[in-house]
Amino acid sequence: MSESRFSNLSWDQALALDHVLDEVVPVHGRGNFPTLEVKPKDIIHIVKEQLIKQGINVKDTRLNGSTASYVLSSHSGITYKDVDIIFGVVIPTDEEFHIVKDTVLSCLIDFLPQATKRERITLKNMKGAYVEKMVKICNEHDRWSLISLSNNNGKNVELKFVNSLKRQFEFSVDSFQIILDPMLDLYYDKNAKLTEESCPVLVAESMYGNFQEAMTHLKDKLIFTRNPEEIRGGGLLKYSNLLVHDFKPACEEEIKILERYMCSRFFIDFPDIANQQKKIESYLLNHFIGEENSKYNYLKTLHDIVNKSTVCLMARERRETLNMIARMALNVLGEQNALPNAESVTCFYQPAPYFVAEQVHPLYHVISRPPPIFFQQYHVLPFNVPNAMF
Repeated sequence: MSESRFSNLSWDQALALDHVLDEVVPVHGRGNFPTLEVKPKDIIHIVKEQLIKQGINVKDTRLNGSTASYVLSSHSGITYKDVDIIFGVVIPTDEEFHIVKDTVLSCLIDFLPQATKRERITLKNMKGAYVEKMVKICNEHDRWSLISLSNNNGKNVELKFVNSLKRQFEFSVDSFQIILDPMLDLYYDKNAKLTEESCPVLVAESMYGNFQEAMTHLKDKLIFTRNPEEIRGGGLLKYSNLLVHDFKPACEEEIKILERYMCSRFFIDFPDIANQQKKIESYLLNHFIGEENSKYNYLKTLHDIVNKSTVCLMARERRETLNMIARMALNVLGEQNALPNAESVTCFYQPAPYFVAEQVHPLYHVISRPPPIFFQQYHVLPFNVPNAMF
């Protein structure tokens, strides 16, 4: 292993890690189930301990993605939502996946209030009440599962159990993983509080391959990656999110190639309009809670990228996708009561005939030929509402 992939955490970074692991994250229950008050360090420790008791080989535990990026560069204004934890496990058969799932659900029962009659609660009850989503991938290159615990504010606790995963990052800025086991040993084996003297050696790894280069990208908010053809379809959505949060391409020429790769892969993984819309809606739900005003800019950014970088679709299919994103953007504006008065704006468009059919309250119909019309003054897309024709 190249030493350039790794770096030891500073004392300030260790303090940031301690804050993340010790912060109470509510896991909200559905129906009459109570909210669980969960500290990441507790759920990681309990799940790891129980997996080992069940005969599952746990190689290590790691903090992943945007949470790790926050720990390494919180002073740069980097933020995070999900608490993303990776358990490195040996899972040779599907039976072990079932053991992992049941173990996590059993551990959640320990976090229920003391007055709860736990003997009446089944694992199925716990799954229905507290699990946002479950994913299991088993193929030639990837064997992993994900259990995401619900949080109404978008700060889900995501527990990923990885036997093998060919691609563990999308961009260099989210390629960091921090090995947690020395910190957990400090908490639970030594029963010690974190001080500068007691702090163990904590190691971070960049799956991108060059730690210092990736850190430069993170601090300067630059978008860069390697082997873009390996990025799955969701990479397009993550890329658009980075742009909305003021990240910039590290190289304008290379980013054009990257955008074409990401658009092509998005349409391979989500080949029809229904799946595309479902994926985008899910992404908005999980990543823009508390950032409602950013949803429109996100959809506009996504629309721009699909419009200029899609090379793998027929013209009709491309129009359908653009129109779907346009309708979602208009719905967002409607929810925010941000639709402008059409009489008070000027507009520009690429050559295509259009006209405003009629004023309808609270929305209005626009009949147009693609690409959609952009309003200069308000930076608003007056996309079609139902019954509009393209």
